[in-house]
Amino acid sequence: MNKLTVKDNYLYENNKPFFWLGDTAWLLFDKLNKNEAKIYLRNRKSLGYNVIQAVLVYAIPEFETQDRMPHSDNNVHKLEYWNYVKEIVEYAKSLEIYMALLPTWGSFAKLGYLNNDNVIKYVKFLTSFFNSDNIIWVLGGDVRGDACYDVFNTFGNELKKLDPNRLVTFHPFGRTGSYLWFNEQNWLDFNMFQSGHRRYDQLVTKRWDDNDPNEDTFGESSYKYVIKNFSYNIKKPCLDAEPSYEGVVQGLHDPHEPYWEACHVRRYAYFSVFEGACGFTYGNNAIIQFYIPGDKGSYGVRETWQEGLHSPGGSQMQYLKELMESIDFVNGSAHTEYILNQKERCHRISCFAGENYILCYTFYGDLIELDLSKYKNKKMAAYWINPENNSRSYIDTFEGYDSYKFRPTRKRELSNDWVLMLIEE
Repeated sequence: MNKLTVKDNYLYENNKPFFWLGDTAWLLFDKLNKNEAKIYLRNRKSLGYNVIQAVLVYAIPEFETQDRMPHSDNNVHKLEYWNYVKEIVEYAKSLEIYMALLPTWGSFAKLGYLNNDNVIKYVKFLTSFFNSDNIIWVLGGDVRGDACYDVFNTFGNELKKLDPNRLVTFHPFGRTGSYLWFNEQNWLDFNMFQSGHRRYDQLVTKRWDDNDPNEDTFGESSYKYVIKNFSYNIKKPCLDAEPSYEGVVQGLHDPHEPYWEACHVRRYAYFSVFEGACGFTYGNNAIIQFYIPGDKGSYGVRETWQEGLHSPGGSQMQYLKELMESIDFVNGSAHTEYILNQKERCHRISCFAGENYILCYTFYGDLIELDLSKYKNKKMAAYWINPENNSRSYIDTFEGYDSYKFRPTRKRELSNDWVLMLIEE
């Protein structure tokens, strides 16, 4: 595989733009045997995923954490386990899939099991044991950076010293971004944020996973995390590495709450990418924990991981990747000012545009009043794209317009999200 690098606000593979389409497979190494892991990876490859986020050490018998999903009793102290991991990483490489590996879950550092006395030794083991070039290092793991800042900073600096050719990032706590703590650190190549699993009215639930109430938490408005990321003097690429999972109860903790469904997953994806994120990581509740009958299960899981492989939202993410790869996305940017009837929250219309294209996303199928003044001397063919099935329906060709009002038709399904595409002929 080719080397991943960072340039401006995006990722590149062998100097070609790389759109990150990730899947969340936290317990991949913990729960699946070799054959199951290969089935999972082949399925994700068939759906266009090119990055898999997984944890190397999620739990060990002598260490309990408050946020554990049902796991196996793999002995991570034995070389047999690590040889299995290496084989799966190499298989992913054969499929041209990058593995975004978390050395441990964040609670290991938060509660002191990973500390300044052993972190350097662990880095030396990781960098000497794994020689595959399809690895991205992801520190953290659902944890705040300030919970153990020195440990994570030491970890990042040592990784960059011993493994300078691999990208390093940080997976943060819910409704936060790595930019809050590490944006100025040289070891952090790009930012991750976790928009999380809560509705607007669930931002404070008085549970263990609440944040500092004085901190910016944007909930369902995932585009705001991207805006926040680019508000810093040092600009780094960013992506939503944990939005609402498909098939998880809203807010995580109350099984009587409704579920996040495919339409919500699409909203998180298009909101953040059309704001300038360098990609998106999807998640499915059954797959993150690789749930099988007999497991206790977490977060209201309602299907097996094998069933989750074919969920609608997980299949629809490839359409976003195909769309972005069809345009010169690295030279595009967010242009909310092109929307003349902008609204708030989930009625907001996202707009991403380049020299010869405009992309708009509406979750509720709202009217889009679009400023076309910068494109009035171009012939712009307009289409409605249905993000559920990737169908593209021609509207008309526009030239000489200062503005135009586009209203999508109503779908017969529960959701009514649409992408408006204008592209120069």
